[in-house]
Amino acid sequence: MAAKRATSSKKATSKNPSIKNPEVYEALRDQGASAEKAARISNAQAKYGDRGANAPSSKGGKSPPYEDWRRDDLYAKAREIGLKGVSRATKSDLIHALRSH
Repeated sequence: MAAKRATSSKKATSKNPSIKNPEVYEALRDQGASAEKAARISNAQAKYGDRGANAPSSKGGKSPPYEDWRRDDLYAKAREIGLKGVSRATKSDLIHALRSH
């Protein structure tokens, strides 16, 4: 299944001129990042480079891990970023939805 996804994502980068750094995009997709996240990071890295104040970080922000958040806070974050169908989701379902968005 991973080979099929890798093949389809390679097609996506060759047909999608909005991907500015296809090598970084493919590496992130191979690591399991969503297409949207991989595109954001690869395009930011193409624009700002991999060092400096505006460069995208590989570790992310300073926010505590989702496991330390309350369910209500996770729900609020999910709604903030536009996830639909999460009103009855459990805490673990919300964490999964937020990480795979």
